[in-house]
Amino acid sequence: MNRKISIIAIVALLGIFTGCDKYLDLEPSQSISENLALTSDANVKSVLLGAYSQFDDPGIYGGNILRNAELLGGTGEIQWVGTYIDPRQVFNKTMIASNSEAYVHWRDAYEVINTVNNILSALDVVKAADKDRVEGEALFLRGLMYFDLVRFFAQQYQFGAANTQLGVPLVLTPTKGINNNSFVGRNTVDEVYNQVITDLTTAAGKLPADNDIYASKGAANALLARVYLQKGDYANARDAASAVIASGEYALEPSYDDVFNNDNNTAEDIFATQITPQDRFSSMTEFFSIPDYGGRDGDIDILDAHLNLYPAGDERKDLFFVGNGAWRTGKWNNQYGVINLIRLAEMYLIRAESNIRLSTAVGATPLSDYNKIHTRAGLSAAASVTLADILLERRLELSFEGHKIHDVRRLQLNVGSLPYNDAKLLFPIPERELEANPTLKTQQNAGY
Repeated sequence: MNRKISIIAIVALLGIFTGCDKYLDLEPSQSISENLALTSDANVKSVLLGAYSQFDDPGIYGGNILRNAELLGGTGEIQWVGTYIDPRQVFNKTMIASNSEAYVHWRDAYEVINTVNNILSALDVVKAADKDRVEGEALFLRGLMYFDLVRFFAQQYQFGAANTQLGVPLVLTPTKGINNNSFVGRNTVDEVYNQVITDLTTAAGKLPADNDIYASKGAANALLARVYLQKGDYANARDAASAVIASGEYALEPSYDDVFNNDNNTAEDIFATQITPQDRFSSMTEFFSIPDYGGRDGDIDILDAHLNLYPAGDERKDLFFVGNGAWRTGKWNNQYGVINLIRLAEMYLIRAESNIRLSTAVGATPLSDYNKIHTRAGLSAAASVTLADILLERRLELSFEGHKIHDVRRLQLNVGSLPYNDAKLLFPIPERELEANPTLKTQQNAGY
């Protein structure tokens, strides 16, 4: 498929699902017309399954989007030693506009967005009993795509400010042809966040509590909690996280090492990328692990500066191991294991942080939520807790799961000598998009 103009591409909806065998098998996929794909309940649902298969592409939620968050924010705690040039540019903060990591993230995310926009345009043919679920799943995927696009390609949201800084283009209707209206520019960060919250709030109201491996009410609320936390809207972050916890749909695994390297979701997983032998293997394993477990030669070394953060007796430190001459995280040693995207432990930490900032105790006290995570790691329960304690707990609990640069930005920390809002910590708008879209040509991020 010609992907030169990814944001304004003419997407043949079922023709783009090459490699989707675990969800559907259409022969020959290229011959199925767009009109046919959208004229029956069964075909719309097949397109939705295809959207999940796009969603787990390696460049985004197949792993690289998480890896890049760690590379971009991990100065001093990790070291990129791999041979690939583009991830090295991400780690060294020397990206250029043709960097493939930025391009693939943008391209793949907008392909998912266009697919779900087409689904949303065809809801009238979906059976009434399934219509809310189909709409909710599509809106969840669109909200997820836009949230991570705006986090990587735009400056941090500032709570209470106008947030007129450039975000990413909002495309909310199907792109089926190219005309002058197709050359859209970047919306503001405020507009993108508002759309993400609208999509996810609507999704949470339409999705079932239990939806197997697909987006559920809990997944929508959990992502909302993450969005609100990134904004600095602690009241809404607290309430969304509390709704997930109170649902009773999820439970912490008894042992920390039980959370990772699983072939299927655990009770703690709220939403995860499903990787099977029919797919390309997990990109997290590829880059964080070593050949013994299906990785490369060990592209990312874990440094002592990170390991020294763990207190004595912390079982989370036991998950690290020495392989190919350096320390590795043991979270990604199953090349066909699920990639944990949102898990219950994060919800406890979001609620704890939000409550302590607001001097509230909605759902539980900050100390109670903190101790649930702290003691699960084999540590003694604390008698009191501070904001700094909770932030450190988050850093240790969620390490190397794709949170680093986003926490740096929202907490206004430095990455080495770079302040959180330095333009070098943003992805460039891909060069190929600028060439294809004259409106974007004047809207590149600073420094590119």
